[in-house]
Amino acid sequence: MLTTCSSRQRPRRLAWWSGTLVLAVLALLFSPFAHAVTGELDMTGSMVGFLAVAIFVLAYALVMAEEKIHMRKSKPVLVAAGIIWSLIGWVYVQNGLSADSEHAFRETLLEFTELMLFLLVAMTYINAMEERRVFDALRSWMVRKGFSYRQLFWITGVLAFVISPIADNLTTALLMCAVVTKVAEGDKRFINLSCVNIVVAANAGGAFSPFGDITTLMVWQAGLIAFNEFFVLLVPSLVNFLIPAVVMSAFINNRKPDSVQEDIWLKRGARRIIALFLLTVATAVACHTLLHLPPVLGMMTGLGYLQFFGYYLRRSLPRSLERKRTRYSQRGDQKKLERLGSVVPFDVFSRVARAEWDTLLFFYGVVMCVGGLGFMGYLGLLSEALYTGWDATWANIALGVISAVVDNIPVMFAVLTMQPEMSHGHWLLITLTAGVGGSLLSIGSAAGVALMGQARGNYTFMGHLRWAPVIALGYAASVAVHLWLNAGSFAIYG
Repeated sequence: MLTTCSSRQRPRRLAWWSGTLVLAVLALLFSPFAHAVTGELDMTGSMVGFLAVAIFVLAYALVMAEEKIHMRKSKPVLVAAGIIWSLIGWVYVQNGLSADSEHAFRETLLEFTELMLFLLVAMTYINAMEERRVFDALRSWMVRKGFSYRQLFWITGVLAFVISPIADNLTTALLMCAVVTKVAEGDKRFINLSCVNIVVAANAGGAFSPFGDITTLMVWQAGLIAFNEFFVLLVPSLVNFLIPAVVMSAFINNRKPDSVQEDIWLKRGARRIIALFLLTVATAVACHTLLHLPPVLGMMTGLGYLQFFGYYLRRSLPRSLERKRTRYSQRGDQKKLERLGSVVPFDVFSRVARAEWDTLLFFYGVVMCVGGLGFMGYLGLLSEALYTGWDATWANIALGVISAVVDNIPVMFAVLTMQPEMSHGHWLLITLTAGVGGSLLSIGSAAGVALMGQARGNYTFMGHLRWAPVIALGYAASVAVHLWLNAGSFAIYG
C-alpha cells in the first residue's frame, strides 16, 4: 500500500518541481537594466520587485501541489495578488503616484471582470444542460450502442474535438471520460489510452473556437482575432488531434466490451435550453462583430433568456405534470408515473451557484498577479527577452511547451499584457500553441487534471507521459501546418 502511494505521489512531485523550475527560469530572465514598459516606476531591480516575484513563484508552486496538499488552487493566488498589489500601492504612495497604481489596478480588474462574467454565463448554461440530463442522455446513447473498443476510442475522440468548441474542453473531456470508464470498466490500459486521446482532442478542438478554452476567449475579447478568423486554425488543430490518435489506435485490442443498459430521459425544456445557449452565443458574436461592443454584453443578455425560460418552466410545471399524469395513467405506464414524483422546479440561480467558483477565483488571482508583475515592469523584460532576443515564431512555440507545465492562462495573459509587435499569423500561432501545448502533459490543461481525478488509478501522469513523443509529433505537425496554410498572415501587421 505504501509503495502504491509513493508511486502516485512521484508524478505530482515532478510536476511541482518542474513548474517551480520554469517560473524560476522566467524570473532569471528579468534583468534590472531593461526599461519598464508599464508603470511610471521601474521596480524590476528593487527588493520589492524581487519579493513580488518570489511570492508569485511560491503561490504557483502551491497551486501545482494542489492534489498533494489538498488545498484549492484559488487560495494561494488570491493571497499573492493581494500582497503584490499592496506592495505596488505602498511604493507608489511613497512616491506620490497613488493615482497611477489605482488606475492600473482598476484596468486589470476590468479585464478580469469581463472574462469572469462571460465564463459565468457559459458555466451556468452548461450546468443547466447537465441538470436537464443532456449529457447523461448522450452518454447513455453511446453506451447502449455496443461499440467496439476501437470504435469507442475514435467516437469519444471525435466527439471531444467537435463538442469542445461549443461546450469548452473541460466539460467535454469529463463527459467523454464518463462514457469510457462506464463501458470499459476494469480495463486500465484502454481507459488510459482513451483518456489521453480525449485530452488531446478536447484541447485541439478548443483551440479553434473563442468558446473552446479560456485562452481563446481572452484573445477574442482582446480584439486581436475576429470570431471567424479562429476557424483558420481548424486544420492545424485537426492535425494535432489526428496524428497521436492514429498512432495510439494501433495499440488497441479491438474487442467488444460487455453491453451496459442505461435508461436516461431528458427533463422538460432540455432541447430548448440548448437552443437558448446557441442563441446566446449568436448574440455575443453579434455584439462584438456588428456593434463593436464587448461580447460579455451578449452573454449577460443570454443569461436573461435563461432566466425568463426558467420562470416559464416553474409557472407551467403544475399543468405539465397534470397532463403527463393523465397521459401515463391512461397508458398504464407506472415507470414514467414514478419518475414524475422526482421532478423538481428549474432554478437558474442554483445553476449559477454550481459554477466552478474555485476556477473563477483562481483566474482572478492569476490575472491580478500577472497584471501586477507587468505593472512593475517584468513583463516588458520578458517580452524583450522572448520577442526581441528570439524570433516570434520560436518564442510562441516555446511558450506553448511551457504551458504544458505552467497553466496556459497565465502564459496567455502575460503575452496579452506584453502586447509584443507581431503579425496576425503569430497571434494565431500563440493561440494555437497555448491551446494545444497543454496536451503534452496530463497536468498541462484543466481537462487533463480533471480526468486524473475522474479516472483515478486508470489515467495517470506517467500513463500520459508514455505517449508524450507522439503528442509532441502532433504538436510540431500542427505548428508546421499553420505556418504553411496561413503563411500569408505572417506578413500582415495590425
